[in-house]
Amino acid sequence: MSEFDYDLFTIGAGSGGVRASRIAAAHGARVAVAEEYRVGGTCVIRGCVPKKMLVYGAHFAEDLEDARHFGWDIPQCHFDWIKLRDNVLGDVDRLNGIYTQTLENNKVEIFHERATITGPHEITLASGEKKTAKVILIATGARPLIPSCPGHEHGITSNEAFHLDALPKRILIAGAGYIANEFAGIFHQFGSKVTLINRSDQLLRGYDESMRDRLLQISLTKGIDFRFNADFRGIEKNADGSLTVSMTNHEPLEVDCVLFATGRVPNVEGLGLENVGVELDEKDAIKVDEYSQTNIDHVYAVGDVTNRVQLTPVAIREGQAFADTVFGGKPTTLDYSCIPSAVFSHPPIGAVGLTEAQARQQLGSVEIYTSDFRPMKNVLAGRNERSLYKMVCEGTTGKVVGLHMIGPDAPEIIQAAAIAVKAGLTKADFDATVAVHPTMSEELVLMK
Repeated sequence: MSEFDYDLFTIGAGSGGVRASRIAAAHGARVAVAEEYRVGGTCVIRGCVPKKMLVYGAHFAEDLEDARHFGWDIPQCHFDWIKLRDNVLGDVDRLNGIYTQTLENNKVEIFHERATITGPHEITLASGEKKTAKVILIATGARPLIPSCPGHEHGITSNEAFHLDALPKRILIAGAGYIANEFAGIFHQFGSKVTLINRSDQLLRGYDESMRDRLLQISLTKGIDFRFNADFRGIEKNADGSLTVSMTNHEPLEVDCVLFATGRVPNVEGLGLENVGVELDEKDAIKVDEYSQTNIDHVYAVGDVTNRVQLTPVAIREGQAFADTVFGGKPTTLDYSCIPSAVFSHPPIGAVGLTEAQARQQLGSVEIYTSDFRPMKNVLAGRNERSLYKMVCEGTTGKVVGLHMIGPDAPEIIQAAAIAVKAGLTKADFDATVAVHPTMSEELVLMK
């Protein structure tokens, strides 16, 4: 009989933790998971999935308007936020049940409470019950960063945005990353007056400059306001419930809601990491090696708590690799190069590989190909919004090292295109491919 209660005890049942636990159990390990909130984690419960549903809902605002140009007699429509909110949260409940059932079907024991590491192989649950495990996996993810300005308690984060009792007439969104720009598009389409503020003068740091500039141009045209080089001075709540926000370099602004989208920080507090000596990096993320192992040989970590690449598919791959390595007898590492990503803004952005600036810095000789066009649907709808595709190639070989696009369905297109970039195909390979016409994606093989 084993000296431990479990072969693996996972703290956190998000995307990475669920995948790791399920695969470890499939390899024959005795597995338990502790989750203090709901099974599914940030992506499923309060992140990517419900946000994408709001994005779908928001797109109907323009779709209904455009439909009139296509011959449809569309009456004046009323948007019901509560109905959408409740339908989204209902589907979150469904997904929570599916994730829970997946673990149970794989004979993974679930503890719906907080867990803390209290000894070398010991975990103490919030109920006081103690468990032991040969291997401990930390998969607690990350949480929204809240600025420490006076009155910050009057703001909300993306977590609370899905539960609002009413749409704010005026909303201030702090930040300029993907979460800020996605919610800016969502609330604008739902009819809110949106102002986005940022400490610097750039949007979407890390994305190609041409895509960032195009999104800013389109967002301004739509009526979203931007205040750059602005730091919070404070938030005051007024007698009527509104908020007055003071900031550097700009006049104060009165709004009904402040949404903080200023980054995310690893969830490491209260885990008891100090009890076993797990090391953190300068950003308080758990330090791991290429196999997701910490400095303690039986403690591992995957997902956003390690702050490697904060994307759900990456956490899932890390969880799979961990389980195959530790319990499947198949040492597996993850290749972090050429990971595709998307911003579900209005319009959305898709990207994979090097930006133009990165390529020029790293490669020296670079060739750039672009297509700046007006999608067919926008033409007939009388919408002047233009899409932009960019291909970044290594100058001497023609190898495609980056693809970037902003326009309708860009995230859907980039997934397939990313395979070509990952495979190391060249501009000549793209040129040799016959276009599918008429489509937006045919511009990938027609760029000049």
